[in-house]
Amino acid sequence: MNTTLLNNATDTRRLSASERPSPTFATSHFDTQSQENALRILVWVPGVETSGLEITTRETDLTITARKSQVVRRNWQALHLESAQKDYQLSLRLGRNLDYSNLQVELRDGVLTIDVPTLGRPPQLLDPSRAA
Repeated sequence: MNTTLLNNATDTRRLSASERPSPTFATSHFDTQSQENALRILVWVPGVETSGLEITTRETDLTITARKSQVVRRNWQALHLESAQKDYQLSLRLGRNLDYSNLQVELRDGVLTIDVPTLGRPPQLLDPSRAA
């Protein structure tokens, strides 16, 4: 199991029941893009700083936990803002052809970009006109 904690620094789909976070977390929206030598995952986590990010890998599972910084005035009182105050969690099962130990992460303007390099050559698409 690999865990990456950050102290510094396109197809959209719905999550299946097994990928849904626990009720204490909000679901973050994400997008995946296939690059030449990597898989790029874009995760929207507004209100999160790099110190609140935790990325954990276990075999083919990637779990992203993003905690918002909670700065609240003493005299301020929330009314029905519980969902807006929730932290984010996203669990994805990606595949075995990725090098999870060398992933690269960047957080900019509330968008978390994760590049997971592929192992070996990327899979080649078959040309249907050459099929026998």
